[in-house]
Amino acid sequence: MSDSFRIDGMAVFVTGPAKGMGRAITLALAEAGADLVLAARDTNAAEAVAEEVRALGRGALVVACDVTDEASVIAAVEASVAGFEPREWGLVNVAGGTGPSGKMLWEHEVAEVREIFDLNLMGSFLTIKHWLPRMMAMGAGSVVNIGGTFGFKGVRKAWAYGATKWALRGLTKSSALEAGGTGVRVNMVNPGGVDGPRLMRQLGEAAARDGITAEEAYGAFAATTALGRMSTDRDVALAVTYLMGPGARNMTGQDLLVDGGTVV
Repeated sequence: MSDSFRIDGMAVFVTGPAKGMGRAITLALAEAGADLVLAARDTNAAEAVAEEVRALGRGALVVACDVTDEASVIAAVEASVAGFEPREWGLVNVAGGTGPSGKMLWEHEVAEVREIFDLNLMGSFLTIKHWLPRMMAMGAGSVVNIGGTFGFKGVRKAWAYGATKWALRGLTKSSALEAGGTGVRVNMVNPGGVDGPRLMRQLGEAAARDGITAEEAYGAFAATTALGRMSTDRDVALAVTYLMGPGARNMTGQDLLVDGGTVV
């Protein structure tokens, strides 16, 4: 990777690192020179990715973490700091979910809406809450939240998910303002449709509702982008790595779209 992407010596705490986008981000950060803390509920799955990080010659620590539980987040942060010598830290909030979909706003149960807000918004709030003071005390650090294009537009039958991404944009910008005076940066990467099992499951469900094939649903979705193609996990991972590195030293409070031109 070019020097703009190099983050040698940094340690990065990644939530949701075990599969898909989270795994791709974790490995890209390791390729760029970072050591990794893999914070996950499923530590066995995270350990498999940690072995891939070690094979790249970087340090990797797996910590149990439920981002919706503040005590769990605190314990994970403390274990991370104990596991690596003092250095510049990064934080990438990948952990999240899609929440209830396929029904109108008035058909939702309060409990299911609260559940997705706890995961997608409160989870990022808790990790930022307990990492920012440490970064600010060192006068360096970078946070990247993973949002989505639904945080830039209204959406039918997935409003709860979209609302969490709108809120995450607000969290990103406000925390960037509050931490910026110490040199700490907070940004956001917003993928569009990312090719992979989760997207194919969602498109399959939509196809079944609309009476078309999954292939037709995929083609129709890709056609909504300016470039006519889906994003990949690697596309997202490289954007995150760039925002972590020196090439983005004067970027904060930004919400970078990696969507092939879905929102233009």
